Amino acid sequence: MPPRVCDADAASGPPARLGSLTAVTTRVLIRGTGLIGTSLGIALTRQGYAVSLADPSPTAERLARDLGAGELATDSDEAPDVVVVAAPPDVAADVVIDALATWPESVVTDVASVKGVVLDAARAAGGDLTRYVGSHPMAGRERSGAGHARGDLFEGRAWVVVPSPESGASAVATVTDLARSVGSAVTVMDAQTHDEAVATISHLPQVAASLVAAQLRSLDEQALGLAGQGVRDVTRIAASDPRLWTQIIAGNAGSIREVLGRVHADLGELLDALAALADPEDAVGSLEVVNRTITHGNVGHARIPGKHGAGPAAYLPVTAIVPDTPGALARLLTDVGEAGVNLEDLRIDHGLGQPFGLAEIMVVPAAAEHLQQALEAKGWRVLD
Repeated sequence: MPPRVCDADAASGPPARLGSLTAVTTRVLIRGTGLIGTSLGIALTRQGYAVSLADPSPTAERLARDLGAGELATDSDEAPDVVVVAAPPDVAADVVIDALATWPESVVTDVASVKGVVLDAARAAGGDLTRYVGSHPMAGRERSGAGHARGDLFEGRAWVVVPSPESGASAVATVTDLARSVGSAVTVMDAQTHDEAVATISHLPQVAASLVAAQLRSLDEQALGLAGQGVRDVTRIAASDPRLWTQIIAGNAGSIREVLGRVHADLGELLDALAALADPEDAVGSLEVVNRTITHGNVGHARIPGKHGAGPAAYLPVTAIVPDTPGALARLLTDVGEAGVNLEDLRIDHGLGQPFGLAEIMVVPAAAEHLQQALEAKGWRVLD
């Protein structure tokens, strides 16, 4: 497939230079057309890159092509400038090793969620690590597969670039620019630091959500009918693909085990406190353990970065009742905008057995009273 020529100066085009490669001739081969590979193909194609696609499943790669992720790779294609391995975690290392051998001039990266095992395998195989730079876009959805791909999946998301000591500067620049071209904010880490970090901020939440959601299996329909936003928030990612997450957890087992060990210790202390509370005479100090558990959670939650990567900010909710009718939510958001208030976050909770929902509009504290009055003036019912 001939390279796609694009105007490097166009506002919508890729960077003027992609590492050591001119943007005019940049060819990207994506091996693996699941959610991440297809989403990346769509995003890069929109930016003018010449993208080709390869996947062991002919149906998967044709679907990715039809979704606008690129053209199907052929044996007559020119060698790619960049190979992006978007294969499942348990085979990503093998595909990286094959790519390094098949295209001896190409930069190779992978987007697997775990980096240490891929790098170790590539090093053991004797691959040219000067051309290999691991990476990990911190983006995804609860559902996998090309059919759930989105061209804006990476916009505003972190993308971790994970060079090894052997990685060449040009290869690192190439992968960095590729990530930035799809709207991601790049962070650079070594493989061990990355794997330890994602064990806590990504893999632990998945395990915790799955464990909590598993407890719902024993509830009857009446009890499940009481489910509110709290359980929905905690269990949202429990709908993730079991096969994919089994591979991810297996690949980062050591780091996940370490963080789960700390959770286990905290949980054991809480269990002992709860057992002691059954007998008030033996409960001295138990309430402190319960209070500390919640308080430490407050502290950790407060450390999560706020908008645009800035420090966390305190917002106040303005809760409006929204009829379950077409256009009602859109009208509410329009009225918020006309009130001159910036919506910082939005949460929707459906009224149990009622034809309405509760829209919790998060705003800066100084704007809360003004917004409440403005919405009430527009006829909205706002909860105190």
